Amino acid sequence: MGVSQIAIAANSLICSRLALGVWRLAEWQMQPRERVAFIETALELGITTIDHADIYGNYTCEGLFGDALALKPGLRDQMQLITKCDIKLVSANRPEHTIKHYDTSQAHIVASVENSLNQLRTDRVDLLLLHRPDPLMDADETAEALMDLKQAGKILHVGVSNFQPSQFDLLASRLNFPIVTNQVEFSVTHLTPLYDGTFDQCQRLRIAPMAWSPLGGGDLFQSDSPSAKRLRSALQTIGEQLGNATIDQVALAWILRHPANIIPVLGTGKRDRLQSAAAAAQLQLSREQWFYILAASTGAPVP
Repeated sequence: MGVSQIAIAANSLICSRLALGVWRLAEWQMQPRERVAFIETALELGITTIDHADIYGNYTCEGLFGDALALKPGLRDQMQLITKCDIKLVSANRPEHTIKHYDTSQAHIVASVENSLNQLRTDRVDLLLLHRPDPLMDADETAEALMDLKQAGKILHVGVSNFQPSQFDLLASRLNFPIVTNQVEFSVTHLTPLYDGTFDQCQRLRIAPMAWSPLGGGDLFQSDSPSAKRLRSALQTIGEQLGNATIDQVALAWILRHPANIIPVLGTGKRDRLQSAAAAAQLQLSREQWFYILAASTGAPVP
């Protein structure tokens, strides 16, 4: 059984319940045809939502992905392409950048999207995310850029990443269409969106958030801290109850159990890990099992 799909907002983009994040694509040392085969594996598993950003791989990952699509253009219509903009890195690939900063000006957003389309070898981005909140964002100017790009068909939907609810609301107040997601850090090791209003807002608006670093960036498996050891033990216990599921599968199933319909963004370049994640999407945690893991994360029962 493949990974299921959901509309991330009412009458909006259909995405897979797991997304493939390719921020490490440049590190995977794949030849273009190997990238094609890896993309095909994800699609066969039902993982059709692919998460990019202009800055990934020091501004190289979009182009590497586009090179693969150029070998098999028919794959484009089988996926939903996400990319992000507004972070400017100091990079040899961007010699005009003198300091790392954010830029939500109309000129930068438009130029970034045009470049992403060129690199990805596509005529549209299914979902554009503003990558980080910009303290100098002029909401009217930013919204105008996004509305113009959407009207031109170059982006089909707009979301944000790492935004607080108030920052989300500010931008939303200037747009003539809804923001459809907020991609934030969330895992069994990072619980902030449960308590800062992010997931409450997503449920209120009936939009599906996305979770980057859904396995805690590897700390869950590598750290010797008391909290990591406690979590590994809890995840193993629940895994045994669920038919010997692995701890990473249980950690993903814990995210998927939340009623906000959170979409974990996977960062793996290995086929077996994709297959394992797809199997995790079939696991069903009880309410008691979910709270057992929450207590292991916080180190205490709920109040």
